[in-house]
Amino acid sequence: MNTPLRITYRRMDSSDALNEHIRHEVDKLEEFFDRIVSCRVAIEQPHRRHRQGKHFRVRVDLVVPNGEIVVGRDPAEHAEHVDSRLAVSEAFRAAGRRLQDYVRRIRQDVKQHEESPHGRVARLMREDGYGFIETPDGREIYFHEHAVPGGGFGHLEPGVPVRFVEQPGEKGPQASTVVPLHPSRAASP
Repeated sequence: MNTPLRITYRRMDSSDALNEHIRHEVDKLEEFFDRIVSCRVAIEQPHRRHRQGKHFRVRVDLVVPNGEIVVGRDPAEHAEHVDSRLAVSEAFRAAGRRLQDYVRRIRQDVKQHEESPHGRVARLMREDGYGFIETPDGREIYFHEHAVPGGGFGHLEPGVPVRFVEQPGEKGPQASTVVPLHPSRAASP
């Protein structure tokens, strides 16, 4: 971290044990992402004379490259905040989740959906309303004219590249959806 950790106590005395716990929580975040610029933690005891026990409000403010992650935990929302250590742990868990989301975004680790297989139209039996797709690995996949959206079956020609959704059929694999990759080449002028 470029800037030293800053811990602020409001309406309560500071605690060496709690300071150590916060340092430990910050160390865990830095193990996950070592480019945290600064971290500020504020712990507040909003109601000193609360009959239900002491509640604590915790705010964690992380500055990261090109951004800031701020997490606040209010005692009204969480019953476990009657213990300052638990309140700090909960706030850091939330900050950790937000930091993970931030890291995924900057690394562009978004889930990639598996792309539909590609092939080309191998043969068409127009009069019977079906055809076959040849896959790059040499297999032939059956498809019915209704698998081509928008009545596009009549515009297909052998050799037109397509993507398709394969599924098991009664007599082997078949395509449930067939979409030309270059619609202009599949449509007749």
